[in-house]
Amino acid sequence: MIFNSTTFFAFFGIFFILYWFAFHKKLKQQNILLLMSSYVFYAWTDWRLLSYLIFVSILNFYLGIYIKKSTKYKRTLLYIGLLQGVGGLFFFKYYNFFIGSFNSLFESLNISFDIQTLQIIIPIGISFFTFKTISYLLDVDKGKIEPTTNGVVFFNYVSFFPTILSGPIDKAKSFVPQLEKNRVFNYKEAIDGLRQILWGFFKKIVIANNCAVISNEIFNSYTDYSGSSLVFGLFFYTIMLYADFSGYSDMAIGFSRIIGFNITKNFDFPFFSQNIAGFWRKWHISLTIWLTEYVFTPISIALRNYASKGLIIAIIINFIICGIWHGASWNYVLFGFLHGIYFIPLILRGKLNKKKKIAPNKLFPSLQEFINISSNFILVMLTFVFFKYQNLDDAWNYLATIFSKSLFSVPDFSGMKHAIITIVLIIIFTCIEWMGKADEYAIQRIVDNYKKPLRYLFYYLIILSLFWFSGEEHQFIYLQF
Repeated sequence: MIFNSTTFFAFFGIFFILYWFAFHKKLKQQNILLLMSSYVFYAWTDWRLLSYLIFVSILNFYLGIYIKKSTKYKRTLLYIGLLQGVGGLFFFKYYNFFIGSFNSLFESLNISFDIQTLQIIIPIGISFFTFKTISYLLDVDKGKIEPTTNGVVFFNYVSFFPTILSGPIDKAKSFVPQLEKNRVFNYKEAIDGLRQILWGFFKKIVIANNCAVISNEIFNSYTDYSGSSLVFGLFFYTIMLYADFSGYSDMAIGFSRIIGFNITKNFDFPFFSQNIAGFWRKWHISLTIWLTEYVFTPISIALRNYASKGLIIAIIINFIICGIWHGASWNYVLFGFLHGIYFIPLILRGKLNKKKKIAPNKLFPSLQEFINISSNFILVMLTFVFFKYQNLDDAWNYLATIFSKSLFSVPDFSGMKHAIITIVLIIIFTCIEWMGKADEYAIQRIVDNYKKPLRYLFYYLIILSLFWFSGEEHQFIYLQF
């Protein structure tokens, strides 16, 4: 069940009526309904996967309680939870990858082990809810939060349906208290949530789906195209990734706001960043925050005596883990490694933590800001080749063609008319994002100063564009992670 489906709207409509009308001001019943609905939502894809989610919830619920109570076995209980979380990820996502790599390594040495891989069904959303449970146990162990003794509350934290499949990854410190207090319907928040959902739909249906049609055609037959055409394919793929994933996040945040929850902002206009550090502070924010707190910070502290070298090592390890989090393939490892390497110039110049707002209170960026934004976008875009192709040979060949003489040829691929229309849509989309870059999402306040007829005209045009310019339906890309 995905957000842009009639099934989900029927599901959410029934849930909304029960949640705000049948169980209004009944916190316990609301939480039970929320939990049961989250399980229905999760099991809709494959009900067999629900058992693992419930097992993880039960185990970590009791581990959290006894980590707090125990003194003698505190470390042991924490390690059991971490072993379950990391072990579950390893088995479901990485077992076949490591077995295949192990077999290939020894085959290259003319040694045959031939260890068999397994037919494993990967629980959807495992990377997201596993990081939730790991952070919960670590925060309980460090005394940052008190473990919840309410099973319904904890199970809801793990399985909250707007975020269970593709995040954001909320911390228990911010989310659990919202489950423990009475929620009152807020008309203003609900309207703003609907507006954010609408913008998320526009990103997904109009921008991402149209970009996917063009990029998939070029990527699937890249050997038939010139370097200039491949640049277009990579450009559309990069925009597609952003519009697809940030669109999902906007919808998740919007649906959460309608039912009384504020969840983590996951994107903050990352393509307007002037360097790679700025990009990662604004791209998949909840994952960046998680890795910074639980991976980068401990490693950087352990290596603090090595000054900038230790910081570089910590960042590279952090981003390799970021890459592996996305999937069990060497292309993701390389993707993360390259992003870690990109940080080295900032570290050596002492500019890693310097933050600067882009064109504050200005309609246009300065020339230097524009150059910084463009160069950073190109750097990120080129690296996304390794995000797209699991086969590294394809990725290297794709890049080699881009940097060949054919880069200066006239782009030529089928669907050029569609590509031109999509570029116009991307320009409109980028302009709207630029004008709303100071807000939580692009259209939050962009038309607040207009009279009501103009505001509604703006919204109607967005709605009509969902029908006029809807691209071919494609699954949300981060559902695979």
